[in-house]
Amino acid sequence: MSLSQLPGPDGYEALLQDLKGRIRAAQVKAALAVNQELILLYWQLGREILQRQALEGWGSKVINRLAQDLKQEFPDVKGFSPRNLKYMRAFAEAYPDKAIVQQVAAQIPWTHNCVLLDKVKDPQERLWYTQQVRHHGWSRNVMALHIDSGLYRHQGEAVTNFQSVLPAPQSDLAHQLLKDPYNFDFLTLGSSFRESELEQALIQHIRDFLLELGVGFAFLGSQYPLVVDDKEYHLDLLFYHTHLHCYVVIDLQLGEFEPEFSGKMNFYVSAVDAYLRREGDNRTLGIILCRSKRRTTVEFALQDLEKPIGVSTYRLKTDLPQGLQGSLPSAQQLQAEMEAVIAGLDQQDPEV
Repeated sequence: MSLSQLPGPDGYEALLQDLKGRIRAAQVKAALAVNQELILLYWQLGREILQRQALEGWGSKVINRLAQDLKQEFPDVKGFSPRNLKYMRAFAEAYPDKAIVQQVAAQIPWTHNCVLLDKVKDPQERLWYTQQVRHHGWSRNVMALHIDSGLYRHQGEAVTNFQSVLPAPQSDLAHQLLKDPYNFDFLTLGSSFRESELEQALIQHIRDFLLELGVGFAFLGSQYPLVVDDKEYHLDLLFYHTHLHCYVVIDLQLGEFEPEFSGKMNFYVSAVDAYLRREGDNRTLGIILCRSKRRTTVEFALQDLEKPIGVSTYRLKTDLPQGLQGSLPSAQQLQAEMEAVIAGLDQQDPEV
C-alpha cells in the first residue's frame, strides 16, 4: 500500500483540499500574468514595426527578415512567424492606447485577439466581444460563432426597465442577455398558427432555441404551473439563468406588443419571486417575446413597474418573402457549416 493510500490524521483531507484549491488558483493567476505579459510584448513589437515603417520607410519584406532573425536567436520560442508578426502590427494599429491593451485586450488569449482582428473591424464591437469573452469564458471557436451570427448587432435593441430596477452590474448583464430580434428560422409553421403551436414548436426544437437564447439558459418547463389564491396559472416558458443566478419567465405573443402584456408579466414575475426564488437567487426576469413592438408604447408600459421586464421581438421563416424561404439553409445545414468553421479554426497556425 502506498503512502497516499494510508489514512491521514484528523483534518488532513480538509488541509489537502484547501492546498489543492490554492495551488490551482495560483496556477490560473500565473497563466493570466504570463498571457498579459506576452500580449503586451506582442503589442510593443507591433508598434515598433508600425513606427519604423512609417518613419523610416521600411517595406513589408522587413517582416520576413525580422521573423527569420528572431527565430534564429530564439529557436525554442514560438510566435515569431511572419504571419504572427503581421498580427502584432495589426494589433498595435487596432489598439494605439497601451492602457486599453493592458485593461482589456491583454485579458483574453492571443488567439482570440487574432480572430477579432480578422473578423471585427469596428473598435467598439471588438471591445464588446472582448468583454464577453472575459465574462463568459468563451473559447475561440465559440466566440467566432457568436461573431458570425452577429450577436453584437442583436444586442441593445430590446426595451427593458432593467436600468431603473436592478443594481448596475446585474442590470448591464441582464440587458446583454437579450437579443432583438430572436431568429426562429429553424421553425416551420404555417401562415396561420396559435401561440400554443409556437410554444410547442420551440420545445420540440429546444436545442436550437437554447442556442438562439444564448449561453446560460437552462430549460425548466413549459406551461409551468403556479397556484395563487387557489387559482392555477401557467407560464409559457420558464428558465433558470446559470450566470445571472435567477429565474427567467418568457411569455409568447403572436401579435404586436400591447400594454396589458406588461401587467400580466409583472404578475408572473412576482409569483415566481414569491414561490420559487430561494436564498442566493437574484430577482426573476421577465421577457415578453412578440412579433413586433413600438418603442414608446413599450417604454410607457414598463416605466413605473418595479419588476425587471424586457420586451423583444422574434422572426420566423414565414416572415420572409415566399421566394426566399426555400433558399434558407436548414438547421442541419447550418450545423454542418458551423462544424466546418470550427474545424477550419482548429487548423490555424499554432504559433498564432
